[in-house]
Order: sequence, then C-alpha cells, then structure tokens
Amino acid sequence: MSEIKFEDFRLGQDILKSIKNIGYKKPSKVQQQVIPLILQGKDVIVKSQTGSGKTAAFAIPICEHMEIEENDAQALILTPTRELAVQIKEDISNIGRFKRIRCSAIFGKQPMDTQKKELKQRVHIIVGTPGRTLDHIKRGNMNLQNIKFLILDEADEMLNMGFIEEVSEIIENIPVSRQNMLFSATMPEAIENLSKKYMKNPAKVEITPEKLTVDNIEQKCYIIEENNKFSLLRNLLYIENPDTAIVFCRTKNNVDYVTSRMKAEKYSCDKIHGGMLQNERLDTMNSFKMGEFRFLIATDVAARGIDIDNVTHVINYDLPMEKESYIHRIGRTGRAGNKGTAITFSTPNEDRFLSEIEDYIQMEIPKCELPTEKDANQNKEAFLSKNKIKPLKKGKTADLNSEITKIYINAGKKKKIRPGDIVGAISNSTGLSAEVIGVIDIHDTHSYIDILEGNGEKVLKALSEGTIKGKKVKVELASK
Repeated sequence: MSEIKFEDFRLGQDILKSIKNIGYKKPSKVQQQVIPLILQGKDVIVKSQTGSGKTAAFAIPICEHMEIEENDAQALILTPTRELAVQIKEDISNIGRFKRIRCSAIFGKQPMDTQKKELKQRVHIIVGTPGRTLDHIKRGNMNLQNIKFLILDEADEMLNMGFIEEVSEIIENIPVSRQNMLFSATMPEAIENLSKKYMKNPAKVEITPEKLTVDNIEQKCYIIEENNKFSLLRNLLYIENPDTAIVFCRTKNNVDYVTSRMKAEKYSCDKIHGGMLQNERLDTMNSFKMGEFRFLIATDVAARGIDIDNVTHVINYDLPMEKESYIHRIGRTGRAGNKGTAITFSTPNEDRFLSEIEDYIQMEIPKCELPTEKDANQNKEAFLSKNKIKPLKKGKTADLNSEITKIYINAGKKKKIRPGDIVGAISNSTGLSAEVIGVIDIHDTHSYIDILEGNGEKVLKALSEGTIKGKKVKVELASK
C-alpha cells in the first residue's frame, strides 16, 4: 500500500506550501483518517492522545474551507486553557499564512476592549476559552451567524474544568447548519451526551496505541521522601544532563520553590503557573521554545499547551493526582519521532495514586535506586558546561517565515486606512500583484502587513519613498 501524502487530500497550493515550509513531512495517523472526513463535510468525534497531530487534523481542512473575502468568523474553536488557545492560533496562522487567513485567540486575563477591537476586524477563525468566549457573546462583541465549523478541542479537559455548561450555552448561540468536530483524549459520559445532543451522524475515529504511553518514552520512578526531592532532582539533572526539560509540580507554591532553588544554583531555568500574568506566561513559553533557557518548571496548566519537538526529559517532581494528567505531562517529550525520558518522584504515602496511574497506562513504571552523590558529582562538570550554552533553536516555522516579511506602518483606522488602500499603494508603487500581500492587520494608530515570497525589501523601499492614500507614512520592519 502506497504512503499517504498531504497532496493526496487535494488541498489548495497555498495550504500545501505552508505545510511544506512548516516542515510537515507526511500525515500522522489521526490526520490520515480525519482530514478527508472534514473535507467531505462530515461531523467527527475523534479520540486521540496528546502529541498525535490532532490540531493539524482539524486546522488543515478548516483552513482549506475558509472563504477569505468573508468578514465574519466562519469557524469557532473552543479549548480549555489559554496556552492551548495561543498554540492553536499559532498553528492555524502558520497553516493559513499564504492563504491570508486571520485567526484570533480570546481568553481571560487579557483586556476585553483589546479583544473586542480585534473581533471587529475581519477574522476568519476564533479560538477561545469557554468563559471568555461566552462573555464576548453576551456583550454582543461576536457575530457568530456565519459560523460553519465548530471544534471542541480537549473536550474531556473542558469537562474536568467545569466548562461544560458554558460550552452548551455557546453552542446554542451558533447556527444549527454547521459542521461539528469533537476531539478528546478520553470519552466520559458527559462528552458522549454532548455529542449526541449536538452532532449529526458523526463519523467516529479512535487512534489508540496498544498502550496509552508510547514506546519512545523511557519511564522511570523514584520513591523518595518529600524533603529529599530537591536533592534527588539536582543529582538526576547532573546524571541525565538533559538538553531541555520540563519539571512538573502540583502547585504554584512548589513551582516557585523549585524555581528559586534552581536559580540559586545558577541553573538555566524559568517558571510558568496560573498565578502569573498572561503576558508573562506567553513570554516565558516563547523563550522556552526558542531555547533561551534549559529547564521549565510548570504546573499542569502548561501540560496541554506546550508543542515543542525537542524536550528531552519530563520530570514529575510531584506525582499528578489525576491519572490522565500523567499522560499529558509525559507527552511533552518523545514528540515528532524523537526519544524522550519521563522521570517520576513518588513519596511512600502516594502508593495508591501511583498504582492508579500504572493501572491506567497498563504497565508498571520501573522503580530505580536512588543515585549516590558520588555518581552525581562525576557528571557535574559536564552538566555545568552545557548549562553555560544557550542552544537557540530554529523554530519549526523558520522556513515559513523566511519567505515572509512583516512590515509596520504608523497609520491605521484613525487615518481612515483600509486594507484596499494598502494593497493599492503596494501594487501601484512596486508593480507586484496582490498575491504577494498576506495578512493585513489594521489597528487604530498603526498597521502590520505580511509580504510574501521574499518581496519584503522591495515593498519597504517603495512605501518609504511613496504614500498611502496620499499620506506620507513611516514604514519599517516590524519588531515582532
């Protein structure tokens, strides 16, 4: 049987070009089964574990179906956490870059007015957490009457976080004539009931490996007293010497404690938890993705929002109380065909929780002898040597972005600048077709323009020497 390729789905050239530049080689199992069903207009229920490529499984076909000239949103994606909303927005923006698809992420702890202004512009796809999405609906900030696609991502987690009533209320505000997609790692009864109520003869896809954990993740467990955990962590970091790792804690207090101890010992690290401001969390996540520090200390809030291919180790400093969280945590390593290591600390009085996890993943996690100080000290020099290096990573969108130049101009809505004015100015001054102009993002006092196919310098020069709508404007490379 021949290998399935993205070209076999008969996608448009704009989408195929983005897929290639992002670095997707071939469809994953879930993508092979789900993309054709969505392209055919079927409702789908997909049960698939984290790291299986399910975001692209819905993002690719809905980007393919987007009508670019429509002003109102055509797709709504509901997801449980802010981190995951931002991650999905980033994935959709990359997949839809050459098609000029605009995606907006809305979530709490961000100004409502800022989001309201963004929603009033042309937005093709909205990704939101249930609470903030419902808030915008009640305030009349979102026109959902043109929604053709509804996606519930991580539906089981939305149930666990108590969002199911908000989700149902949001669905009641969307046209009935839509295509529904539900993605979940598990299928509890409440999710089944939700699908029966709102979905039309859904096709069911289940991607279930023989074990809930994958073979390319080596799992280890250390039985350790609570007050000895940090010493064990230090010793294991010396011995394992990870390129990059996530250390998971149950509480933000523990995250703060571990981070302060690691920073006191000059480890390259930073933290993320729900008590931080949203922009702090996003900045930390972006810095971690780019390899600006080695170790991320996090609560479970980050477990479903981290999509980084080369995390070599996950360390469960605290045993998760929810067995499903174990899967989501260790799923941050061993991604994209890489090997990974998952290390778990369990105190003697946590036997019951550890047994529940082992029953759930259908395997016993190997128990290891505690390393000695001598073993650790033998490896300390190599660890400290690596700790001094900042191995900045080439982002998975580097090839995509190499063809795109983002330009800033100091004119926007207050100067009555519209997308057509910008397109006209570029076309008239450069002779380039509108096809090389990507997403145009107009704010009150400034605008951003994506210029495609390596034409950035040409457009910069022309706009600097010319005008837009008869007005001289400041033009420069965008700083972000």
